[in-house]
Amino acid sequence: MKPSIALPLTPDADHASQPYATRPYRRRLTRRVWVGSVPIGGNAPIAVQTMTKTKTADIEATVAQIRRCQEAGADIVRVTVNDWEAAEAIREIVRRVDIPIVADVHFNHIFALKAIEAGVAKVRINPGNIGSQERIRQVLTAAKERGIPIRIGVNSGSLEKDLLDKYGYPTPEALVESALRHVAIAQDFGFDDIVISVKSTDVRLMIEAYRLLSETVDFPLHLGVTEAGLPHTGIIKSAVGIGTLLAEGIGDTIRVSLTDEPEREVEVGKEILRSLGLAQRSVEIIACPTCGRIEVDLFRITRELEEAIRAAGIRKPVKIALLGCVVNGPGEASEADIGIAAGRGVAILYRKGRVIGRVREEEIVPAILDELRRFEPEEPSAPEGS
Repeated sequence: MKPSIALPLTPDADHASQPYATRPYRRRLTRRVWVGSVPIGGNAPIAVQTMTKTKTADIEATVAQIRRCQEAGADIVRVTVNDWEAAEAIREIVRRVDIPIVADVHFNHIFALKAIEAGVAKVRINPGNIGSQERIRQVLTAAKERGIPIRIGVNSGSLEKDLLDKYGYPTPEALVESALRHVAIAQDFGFDDIVISVKSTDVRLMIEAYRLLSETVDFPLHLGVTEAGLPHTGIIKSAVGIGTLLAEGIGDTIRVSLTDEPEREVEVGKEILRSLGLAQRSVEIIACPTCGRIEVDLFRITRELEEAIRAAGIRKPVKIALLGCVVNGPGEASEADIGIAAGRGVAILYRKGRVIGRVREEEIVPAILDELRRFEPEEPSAPEGS
């Protein structure tokens, strides 16, 4: 049998005239909520979150960690409020930082009320898990009066027993049914300022659960692969799970869960967004993997440039390309904001596709740094809703 030949795709008329990397990104349109000054959903920029790993009662350590996360680029930071000492400390923590703080509360409605009174910007709590109707009413009323959203967070490892009995084991349908159960409770009390997550340690389960949920509700979705593990595996799992959904236009805020410092989670989250063209809040360096054609020490150049940019504190949304040969180098370097195509100890320096000079190998890092300081990035295109 003769193999079928795929017909060429017809370009989208709205996008055909634009370079691919600069085309507006199509996202699922959700309702918008505000976490302090940070908008979530409604085509707002995708927010990167993390969670502190200190004991919340240790105010100094927790505040210091929050500030490091903010410096790394976090938009929102979650803090556990899991005991009376944490509930007492949260007010002072909120007072001493200038980034939205989310209180992570399980089961205890008093801790949720104390966190709301302390001025947190959002509470992560499942209404169905905090007891009587009166307790639910108290929490939802307090949140509504303060204009504070609630994140309903369902994990595959903590599904209700009746759902496990019904489905046999965690499934996308079980996760979504659990989430909708808590949403219904909140809406029965007239509360719909809601963000939802349906996380799992299983990447495929997580992806399918969010797909199903996105077809069911228009609430903003918080993406994450829960308990992803150590960086060498957790980064891959998070990139695959979160990245797949974002590429499909699903997701309004993300958290990368790693057995590592929270600022590392932020850095990885930002890289996931940058890889899809969804965010570019600081310098992005792309470099060829090198091969036998390489004729400069690109490993050293890349390392020294990263260190120099970090030391200089430069956070412009600029893409830098470091290419080490004449095969792909000139084309790819010319597509970046600033780029070099190197060979035999020298490099051609590009700025927005235009050749601006030649530099010796030892001059590459200072030359790029000088161009970076002078470069004024353009405003990115706004995403399109679907």
